[in-house]
Amino acid sequence: MLPGVLDGHPVCRRCSGIALNLDCRVCGVEDELYRGGRCQRCELASLVDDLLTDPQSGTIVAELAPVAVALKAMARPNSGITWIRQRHVTAFLEGLSTAPTITHGSLDALPASRTRDYVRALLVEYGVLPPRDEIRIRYRQWTTEALNRVHQPAMREIIDRYVRWHVLRRMNQSETVSHGAFLRSKQTVTVAIDFVNWLSNEGLGLGDLRQGHLDHWIATGSTTRLIVDRFLGWAIASRLATPELTVPKHRRGTSRRLSAAEQDHALQVAVHTDELSSRDRALAILVLVFAQQIENIVQLRWDDVTITDEQVTIRLADLEIALPTPLDQPWRDLTVNPGHDQTAAHPHSNWVFRGYTPGRHLDSATARDRLRRTFSARAARLGTLEQLSRLAPVAIIAETLGYHPATIERHAAASSAGYAEYIAAIDDAQST
Repeated sequence: MLPGVLDGHPVCRRCSGIALNLDCRVCGVEDELYRGGRCQRCELASLVDDLLTDPQSGTIVAELAPVAVALKAMARPNSGITWIRQRHVTAFLEGLSTAPTITHGSLDALPASRTRDYVRALLVEYGVLPPRDEIRIRYRQWTTEALNRVHQPAMREIIDRYVRWHVLRRMNQSETVSHGAFLRSKQTVTVAIDFVNWLSNEGLGLGDLRQGHLDHWIATGSTTRLIVDRFLGWAIASRLATPELTVPKHRRGTSRRLSAAEQDHALQVAVHTDELSSRDRALAILVLVFAQQIENIVQLRWDDVTITDEQVTIRLADLEIALPTPLDQPWRDLTVNPGHDQTAAHPHSNWVFRGYTPGRHLDSATARDRLRRTFSARAARLGTLEQLSRLAPVAIIAETLGYHPATIERHAAASSAGYAEYIAAIDDAQST
């Protein structure tokens, strides 16, 4: 501690001659005293012990011991004190200390709250609870509530079958469920519920549905109603609706794209200014230059990043991306200051983009929101694909950026580039 001043500079107690006692009465360390002669770390330890100790046994149950150790050891103890002293956090931790059992089921039975979700993630991170796909669980909980919006019991039973045997079945085939898949699945079921409720109001069942009814419903609402084709496809396959029904396909290529000038401005901000944090600049470069999707970027681990004196190399799935100077600087900055390492949430995390929830990477929706003050991630990615398709053969772009050729072909068509012409050129070269 430097409580004194000598020749205009802060100095320690010995040099300044100040006799003020700055030693923590618990650990003896010279430090800023928080309360009652205790330093912040000892104050945090006292709070944790008080809240997690079972008053009947006088000890912390073995299950909570790893979490208690982690909370007391966080790099920034004042953050822990501030968090724990919130009334809802104090009450939750006190309840946890006396809970008969600590399981996902017992936590699910408690009222939904951010504190519950955060503490659950801490318990998973430190091995108290097994990991589980929280997005998948959230979707199941959402569908249970959504079914209550279906007016007729018969239609409710149909939507329930659709959710269980189609939507959830496909979701369960994936190892993990992305935030994007979660939102798309919610939208699909929401449109299906709106549709069957309209049928009920019209006095129709699925078996009574004819093309004229369907066309009228689609024409009198937003283009989102076209998503009903997913539900109707299942209904037709399940022989609940006539197979002659058709739904117009949603037109591709209607999403906004950043212009070349907008792309250049966003890239200038990301590479050559400090308007964005290092983490946001790293995100922005992969979107603006390499047209990578946010859902894939946020799942990067440090094992996927190789840093040398010459460049930074990143592996996304089977794609290797080389970042020369100056594109590499945000990534070099992140190795020095990865962020979110001052609390118990990410003590030794391997995620490049650490999230606010313990042990998890940054949520893709949160990442988009962070970039939105400078540009739309989707518009930027689509703009990059369109610009690149004007500069190089589509097949090369697809292979370089890790896209399916058919995807790049759509962007090439928008920019008057022809994949067919490229194939024809190859055939001519081979024939000669």
